[in-house]
Amino acid sequence: MTQAVVVQVGQCGNQVGRRFWDLALREHAAVNQKGVYDEALSSFFRNVDTRSSGDGSESHKGKICSLKARAVLIDMEEGVVNEVLQGPLRDVFDSKQLITDVSGSGNNWAVGHKLYGCQYRENIVETLRKTAEYCDCLQCFFIIHSMGGGTGSGLGTFVLNLLEDEFPEVYRFVTSVFPSGEDDVITSPYNTVLAMKELNEHADCVLPIENESLFEIVNKIHQMINSGKLGSTVKQNSLVTSSAGGAKPGQEKPFDTMNNIVANLLLNLTSSARFEGSLNMDLNEISMNLVPFPRLHYLVSSLTPLYTLADVHVPSRKLDQMFSDAFSRDHQLIQADPKHSLYLACALLLRGNVQVSDLRRNIERLKPSLHFVSWNQEGWKTGLCSVPPVGHSHSLLALSNNTCVKPTFIELKERFMKLYRKKAHLHHYLHVDGMEQSCFSEAVLSLSDLIQEYDELDVTNGGPRTDPSRLKIAV
Repeated sequence: MTQAVVVQVGQCGNQVGRRFWDLALREHAAVNQKGVYDEALSSFFRNVDTRSSGDGSESHKGKICSLKARAVLIDMEEGVVNEVLQGPLRDVFDSKQLITDVSGSGNNWAVGHKLYGCQYRENIVETLRKTAEYCDCLQCFFIIHSMGGGTGSGLGTFVLNLLEDEFPEVYRFVTSVFPSGEDDVITSPYNTVLAMKELNEHADCVLPIENESLFEIVNKIHQMINSGKLGSTVKQNSLVTSSAGGAKPGQEKPFDTMNNIVANLLLNLTSSARFEGSLNMDLNEISMNLVPFPRLHYLVSSLTPLYTLADVHVPSRKLDQMFSDAFSRDHQLIQADPKHSLYLACALLLRGNVQVSDLRRNIERLKPSLHFVSWNQEGWKTGLCSVPPVGHSHSLLALSNNTCVKPTFIELKERFMKLYRKKAHLHHYLHVDGMEQSCFSEAVLSLSDLIQEYDELDVTNGGPRTDPSRLKIAV
């Protein structure tokens, strides 16, 4: 069994991480009734006997002693990390897994990347190495961060670079939360574009999540709850609730529901690597099959069920409807239109009692409406995990590499240029040691090149850019 290490950076990264570990523990508790430390648990947790030695020796077999998350928590403000340490998850982490400061990055990519990056480099490397040493077979790193703030974007991408230097053979999956157009951080376009350059160059796979999409999903769930047509109470163990039996109604934080959706994306992504199934999919197969070009590694994710969670009376969606939902815009975690854009590849990760025949039937049903590149008409990767998510009989995560992400990047570039043409707020960045104006021009050039690569695919339907010249036979 392979292991994965979660690196959560900044306020958003740690808030999503907190929901992820809470839901992961609930999921394993529902499956692992006997309290035995098994291979599924070992993928994200260490089993530590804290009584035998001061630092907690590893116990690979037998009963669960004390579970420790395979995680590194980094934030240049202490608030969120302190909340974790004072909450129900406090025993899942220890001080050796935490790297914090008190002053924050002031919504400035340069402070996070250049200043704190240099200052905490050795500490971060040592913590990552120590965490990796506890793994028998380290498969990948998951980085969770936001793009709009200073620590998430700046230090988050600095950590990404470190991982490439220190663990070049280990895959790097990045979950990046993109700010909305009405973001209250005025410098978020700068931070996002500067971070994008690092993602282009150093990530193996990026799952972009848009705040606006999460807002819309949560609003629709609340509308369904309050409409009177559906159940007025939310399922006890559903994705939209906070920790089971933990927080009482009214104690939930505003972003808990949004963070739960992102946490469930990660749980579904890793389910096939953690639990048995008739068609298990290795995490590295996602990058291998869905990323034909190294820089075009941004995957559109959609998750179902989402809205049925709000209803305790209506039965679960039929299986075929769930597949249709996964390809509708209402269930996407990014605002895009893949059906009218070009698919490079697509992965379907199913959980629950689903047969391979159900999978094939629905792929054949959906294929005519999806526009795949000419050289990859059969570009489907599938995974079946027999263990469903807590509170549901089935779930489906669809990941697609699609040129529909291009408008998101074009809009981001336009917002960046509005500030950059006026040189607005640049002095806040240029005061940081090691930060030069060329960093901005290189970052927007990197984004422009990425947009152009998607353009060329759209124009040529993924085929060659020009007709290949015929071979000339020498006489």
